[in-house]
Amino acid sequence: MANVVEMNTNDRVMPVRLTDEKSGKVYELDFNREAVRFAEARGFKVNSIADFPATAIPELFYLSFRTHHKNVSRSQTDALLDRMGGMSAQLIERLNQLYAQAALTNVIAADEDAAKNGGVTVEL
Repeated sequence: MANVVEMNTNDRVMPVRLTDEKSGKVYELDFNREAVRFAEARGFKVNSIADFPATAIPELFYLSFRTHHKNVSRSQTDALLDRMGGMSAQLIERLNQLYAQAALTNVIAADEDAAKNGGVTVEL
């Protein structure tokens, strides 16, 4: 069985730490921009979780390993997910938040952030 420990902070959504008690391995589930690009290139759509949970939830779980554990295969994450008995709604929500946080990093900037960038000027 795997233990999932969530990390807390105020501003940033923190990664999830997952410990595989069978192997003793500790995984940090998170997303960065590269992992989101990888997911999008594979056709993953985060809103498909509600429509196609049987395929989208295992895919989200696999993709959450991409940032820190690229060498973990889909078959390994599927086996781990099976041993976990599936994902809780809380874990799915956290992975969704991490995905959204990474997807929007440096893509959508607040007006005050744009004003701070002295090297590039944008006029609308």
